[in-house]
Amino acid sequence: MPERLDHFMSRAVAAYYAARDPFGARGDFTTAPEISQAFGECLGLWAAVAWQAMGRPDPVLLVELGPGRGTLMADALRAIAQVMPGFRAALRLHLVEQSPLLRAAQARALADAAPLWHDRVEDLPPGPALILANEFLDALPIRQFVRRGDTWRERFVENGAFTECPAEAAPPLPEDAPEGAIQEVSEAARAVAAHLGARLLAQGGAALFLDYGPANRGFGESLQALSAHGAVDPLADPGRADLTAHVDFQAVAEAATAAGAAAQGPVPQGIFLQSLGLVTRAAMLARAAPASAGMQLSAAQRLIAPEGMGRLFKALALCHPALPTLPGFETA
Repeated sequence: MPERLDHFMSRAVAAYYAARDPFGARGDFTTAPEISQAFGECLGLWAAVAWQAMGRPDPVLLVELGPGRGTLMADALRAIAQVMPGFRAALRLHLVEQSPLLRAAQARALADAAPLWHDRVEDLPPGPALILANEFLDALPIRQFVRRGDTWRERFVENGAFTECPAEAAPPLPEDAPEGAIQEVSEAARAVAAHLGARLLAQGGAALFLDYGPANRGFGESLQALSAHGAVDPLADPGRADLTAHVDFQAVAEAATAAGAAAQGPVPQGIFLQSLGLVTRAAMLARAAPASAGMQLSAAQRLIAPEGMGRLFKALALCHPALPTLPGFETA
């Protein structure tokens, strides 16, 4: 029986993360925190500056969505403790993670921080919050719609291949799409953004998303799968490969602002990280450990270079509308 693509993707992603640690050279892909410790350190200091702009609330929730092995947060907390101990004392660490295997890895990496875990963003306790999310939105399920004549049809999955069915209960779709155009919609990402927008307006704080995709919505297919760092068929063998799609940053920002929050960005990740001082921090790490200096500098270059992750990846902040321009978004 045909299965709607977002249902297929949700099922496949849940099974995938429940069964494995996919990060690093021995896994299926490598994320920015695994590439350079400077990445997590810079994000921790971003949160510290945002905390100051919020008026230094105590206590304050520091949240990570999809924390992986806990690498990003461990680096962030180390930098926060060194540079702004008042923020370190005030924060209460919360992690949104469903995978028992990854929760165990996070518990080992963050034992000193006494984290609390939640299955969903909606399960977080009330209070002002600073939220970090690196490559979280790209794993949320998408629907795909295909323009056929004067109507839209929706992609379903059957026997490892796409089939098209009538688009029932579809979100608003453009009327001027050319024949064969594909429109991707992540209702899950919009729901997260809407929830956070309402929360940030009511309780204060900011959320920082770093992920990949275009700054403005367009047509096209971006569903992809990785296994052992190589591309594979996303519809074959669900649950055995990392399944992702480009983030519609425009839709995320629109959902959050409709709920009352402000949006800053998106800006290219390379520009954002350079503004936060990632290159300077990488140079410091290189001087402190000459034997690994080349690795430190090449890692930083990979994160910021346009031909690396610097252009395709973007940074987007959602925040209470009273907050000033946050670090890294001065040119947005």
